[in-house]
Amino acid sequence: MSIETVRDYFRPLGREGDILEFPVSSATVELAAQAVGVIPARIAKTLSFLVEEGCVLVVAAGDAKIDNSKYKSLFHTKAKMLTPEQVSAFTGHAVGGVCPFANPEGVRTYLDVSLQRFDTVFPAAGSGNSAIQLTCDELAEYSHSLGWVDVCKGWQET
Repeated sequence: MSIETVRDYFRPLGREGDILEFPVSSATVELAAQAVGVIPARIAKTLSFLVEEGCVLVVAAGDAKIDNSKYKSLFHTKAKMLTPEQVSAFTGHAVGGVCPFANPEGVRTYLDVSLQRFDTVFPAAGSGNSAIQLTCDELAEYSHSLGWVDVCKGWQET
C-alpha cells in the first residue's frame, strides 16, 4: 500500500487533495511535527499491536505512551507491538507510513482520547513523508474507528 492507495481512498470523499506530501521524512513523531510545523503532540501516531484475532491499530497523540495495564484491561492481552514485517503483512503499510486509512478487512482501529484535546490532528497518509489534517470527528469517520479508548499515559495536562 502507499500514499496512492490512501489518495484513492480519499478521492470519493473529495479529500485526496488535502494529503500533504513532504520533501523530507515524516516517519517519526518528531520528524512529522517538523514537516507539518506543529507541536509533536498534534501528530496522530498509529500504533499497531498483535492480538489473538490479528491486528489492532491505536491512533494516539504524539506525546502519549501506551499504558500496559489500561491496554490489557481493554484488549485482554499484553500490548505486543507488531514487527516491521508483521506491520507490512497486516496493514499493507510500511513502518513510518502506517495510517488508519485504507487498511485490509479485519484490521480494527481505535482512537485514544489523548487526541481529543486538539481541534485538528495530523495522521500519516500511507507513506513516510505524508500526512493529512483532520478534526477528531473526521478521523473517527474516515478511519472507520470502532470507538474512543483510554489506553495511553504521559499526555495528561497536570
